[in-house]
Amino acid sequence: MPHPVSLFALLALAVVVLSWAFSQAGLTVQDPLEGEEVEVFNLLSSGGIEWMFTSAVDNFINFAPLGVVLATMIGIGMAEQTGLIGTLLRSFILSIPKFLVTFGIVFAGIMSSVASDAGYVVLPPLAAILFMALGRHPLAGIAAAFAGVSAGFSANLLLSGTDVMLGELTIEAASTIDPAYADQMNLAMNYWFIIVSTAVLVITGTLVSQFLVEPRLGTWKGEGVLKGQNSEDLTITSVEKRGLIWAGVSLLVTLGLMMLLIVPENAPLRGEDGAVVQSPFMSSLVVVIIVAFFVPGLVYGIVTKVVRNDTDVVDHLSRTLAGMAMFLVLAFTAGQFIAFFDQSNLGLILSVIGADWLESINMTGVPLVLLFIVFVGVVNLFVGSASAKWAMLAPIMVPIMMQLGISPEFTQAAYRVADSSTNILSPLMTYFALIIAVAQKYDKRIGIGSLISVMLPYSLAFMAVWTLMTMGWMGLDLPLGPNAPVFYD
Repeated sequence: MPHPVSLFALLALAVVVLSWAFSQAGLTVQDPLEGEEVEVFNLLSSGGIEWMFTSAVDNFINFAPLGVVLATMIGIGMAEQTGLIGTLLRSFILSIPKFLVTFGIVFAGIMSSVASDAGYVVLPPLAAILFMALGRHPLAGIAAAFAGVSAGFSANLLLSGTDVMLGELTIEAASTIDPAYADQMNLAMNYWFIIVSTAVLVITGTLVSQFLVEPRLGTWKGEGVLKGQNSEDLTITSVEKRGLIWAGVSLLVTLGLMMLLIVPENAPLRGEDGAVVQSPFMSSLVVVIIVAFFVPGLVYGIVTKVVRNDTDVVDHLSRTLAGMAMFLVLAFTAGQFIAFFDQSNLGLILSVIGADWLESINMTGVPLVLLFIVFVGVVNLFVGSASAKWAMLAPIMVPIMMQLGISPEFTQAAYRVADSSTNILSPLMTYFALIIAVAQKYDKRIGIGSLISVMLPYSLAFMAVWTLMTMGWMGLDLPLGPNAPVFYD
C-alpha cells in the first residue's frame, strides 16, 4: 500500500478524473433532503480547474481535524514531554497487587491512548520486566500491554485527541446530508460508549491473557532476576512522587475552576435556558482537554525540574508539534481529497446510489453494521492510521448510513470498534516493529509471524466481544454520548 500521504494524493486525482467521467455521462441523483436534482461538478472544466487552484490553501486550512488536533496536542504534549504520563503509567502498574497485574497492564494500555503513542514506548518494556520479576513469561506481559495500547485504542474513560480527530471528520461528513443535524453534534458523541467499552475490553483482555496466551507461551525459563538499568524501570523516585502529588493537586484545582464555569445556573459556559449538552462548554471541549493536560504537565515539570523557565516550556511544546510534521503533510493531501469529493458532489451522489443499492438487497440494520465493521477491520490491516482511514471512509460511509437510518455517531462508534481490534495483526502498523524489537530481547526467534500468532486471540476476542456489545447497544437504542442517538430519523 502507498504511504497515506501518497494514497490521498492518488485519491484526489481519482476524484478529478471521476468527476469528468461522470459529468460526461450525465449522472444525477435527487437530493434526499431538498428534493432537487444534483449533478456532478466537473473538476476538469474551466471553472473546476480555477476552483482547484484558488482553493488549495483553504482546503488545507479547513481540513476538519487540523486545528483541533494540533491544539489538543499542546496540552497532551506538555504532559507527555515532561514525563507525567509515563510516570503515571509506571506508578499505576507498580502499585497494583500481583494478582491484578495483567488486569492493570491491559487497563493502563487502554488508558494510555489519551497520550497517543506514549503507551507503545512505556508499557511493553515495563510489562516484560514486571512479568519476568514475578517469574512469569515476559512475552505475556508484552502481549497484554500491546493488546491494551493498540487493540483497545478507541476505548477510554477520558476524552482524548482521538475523539477530537474522528469527531470533526464525522461532523463534516454528516453536514453533506443534513447540515442542521451536523450543527448540533458534539465531539463527545461516543463518550458513554467508550467508557463501557473500556470495562468490557479490560475484562476480555485479561481473560485472553491468563487463559489463552500465557498458557500457550509456557513457563518462563530465562533469567528471573533483574539486572542493570532495567531495575530502574521498577521504581518511582521521590522527586517523581512529589511531582505526581502536585500534578494531582493542580488538576483538582483546575477542574474545580472549570466547574465554576459550568455548574452554577448562570455560568458563562451554559447554553440557552441553562442547557449543558447544547452549550458553549460542549463546543469548547478541545480547550478543556488542553487545559486539563497542560496544567498538571507543567506543574509536574516544574517540580521535577524538567521545566526551569519559559524557554523549556516552549522547547517541550515545539518537540511535540515537531512530531506532528507527518500529520501536517497528510492534512494537505487529505484536505484536497475531501474538498474535491465535496465540491464535485460525488460524495452525495455515491452515498445516494450506495444507500439505494444496499436497501435493494435488504442490507440495513444489524447486517449493515456488521458488514461495515468487517470491512473496516480488513482495511485496517493495510491502512493503519486512524485519521487517514476515517478521512477516506467518512465522506462516503457516514452519508450512506444516515440514509439507511444509522446516525453518524453510531457509524463512528462502529468504526472505532473495527479500527482498533485488528491493529495488532498488521505489520504495517507504525509500532509493530518496535514491539518485535522489545520481544526479541527475551526470545530471538520472535518475528512477524510469531508475534501475529501471539496477538491473534486478542484481536479475535476484542472484535467478537466488542461487536456483540455494539449490537446490544443498537438493540437497546442507548445514547452513545451527550445528545448522540443510535438511529438517524
